[in-house]
Amino acid sequence: MEFITKPVNLDKYQGDSLVVGVFEPRKLTEAARRLDEVSNGYLSKLLAQGDMNGKENSTLLLHHVPNINSKRVLLVGLGKEKTFSEKTFSAAISAAFKALHQTGAKDVCFCLADLIVKKRTIEWRVLQVVLLAQTSIYRFDRLKSTAESKAPVLEKVVIPLENKADLPVVESALQQGIATACGMNVAKDLGNLAPNICTPSYLAEQAISMAKTYELKCTVLEEKDMEKLGMGALLAVSRGSRQPGKLIVLEYRGREKMEKPVVLVGKGITFDTGGISIKPAPDMDEMKYDMSGAASVLGTLTAVAEMKLPINVVGIIPAAENMPDGQASRPGDVVKTMSGMTVEILNTDAEGRLVLCDALTYAQQQYKPEAIIDIATLTGACVIALGHNATGLFGNDESLIQTLLQAGEQTYDRAWQLPLWDEYQELLDSNFADIANMGGRWGGAVTAACFLSRFTEKCHWAHLDIAGTAWKSGKEKGSTGRPVPLLTEFLAARAKQN
Repeated sequence: MEFITKPVNLDKYQGDSLVVGVFEPRKLTEAARRLDEVSNGYLSKLLAQGDMNGKENSTLLLHHVPNINSKRVLLVGLGKEKTFSEKTFSAAISAAFKALHQTGAKDVCFCLADLIVKKRTIEWRVLQVVLLAQTSIYRFDRLKSTAESKAPVLEKVVIPLENKADLPVVESALQQGIATACGMNVAKDLGNLAPNICTPSYLAEQAISMAKTYELKCTVLEEKDMEKLGMGALLAVSRGSRQPGKLIVLEYRGREKMEKPVVLVGKGITFDTGGISIKPAPDMDEMKYDMSGAASVLGTLTAVAEMKLPINVVGIIPAAENMPDGQASRPGDVVKTMSGMTVEILNTDAEGRLVLCDALTYAQQQYKPEAIIDIATLTGACVIALGHNATGLFGNDESLIQTLLQAGEQTYDRAWQLPLWDEYQELLDSNFADIANMGGRWGGAVTAACFLSRFTEKCHWAHLDIAGTAWKSGKEKGSTGRPVPLLTEFLAARAKQN
């Protein structure tokens, strides 16, 4: 899908469709009023007759509106103007594209980006239009013998520019939106793949392919390499699977080679049975999404490379399957991590923190990073705490945390800070090792973050628990591509400061 911005004389637009808004009750937006004037009150008459009153997410498709050159005009309900918010704005955008895809329109002049949303800039609104437009056309049917439905034919979205002074920020938002959507699609495709296809080896192959496409440096460590480095925690997870574990490293260099990078570490458990501490059968198929942290790293690096950001970024993916065979780790086992610290495995289903701790140590020793951010579908406890709207955020650097929170707000891919207090650390005490891999029933998201904090004390570090936001269940089951928007905005903002 192509996105462009330019000044547009709406009544002269010779395209397939125009989209304008209607507030409740029957109040035309500025763009809709212009069309109404040119059409001699045609829109107002329809509204007065009761064809539409502006109810949220309602749509009315009109053909051959008098004196309007566009083949179609789509009216989109916006709800009450006084309560118009980010949520209703986003919902209206989605409703508009859903309606457009039910037509044969190949292009659209989209006049909703100019709507006023409290505390939101034109840059934010344009970014949302691009991301939601791309989301509306995403399909994952590569594993089906035939496509379920006809693919949307919409090819071009024109965002009319009212104020020429906005051109630089609008074009920047378009570029970032297109790149972010590209990265989100990478993350979605990987997450949605079947686990018999998306194995640790497959993730490594995708990283190698990405490196060739974007001229990145890719290194893949095999299990024998990890043994030499002393990655006993990561290997403890992979040992129960016939699929060998991998440590995948991708390096993007947008600045001087010696400049310290930002390191993204993504949990890559390509399927999680829970190991010997096996999970219950219902919904276990969704454990293919336990590599969503890894997918988000590859997606974010795709977006960064597409934008050619002037920043150094390294992506590290500890990839493994967590399976329960005769060689699998047992509850009660003690393993030695790359850091030298020993860990008592109380529950083999708390495996994400085991692969991450060795990857975090590797990142610090190899790259001396400016900052480390790990991304993981780490705990069901985070879903209980925050539901499916916000990503859990922890860290040891308040400046880094606030910057990530701001990036989430800017992209509407929001996170929420949770505590990382010393009082929680004692829950990880072990009688037989330096630390246990679980802290008991209560505060599970916090104690998981506390575990990771033991391995990041000497660096600026943040942890994103995406267990509630990386995928959807039910009828809309599928990867969301989050938190690629948050991470891309974070890196883009950081690059601007360089």
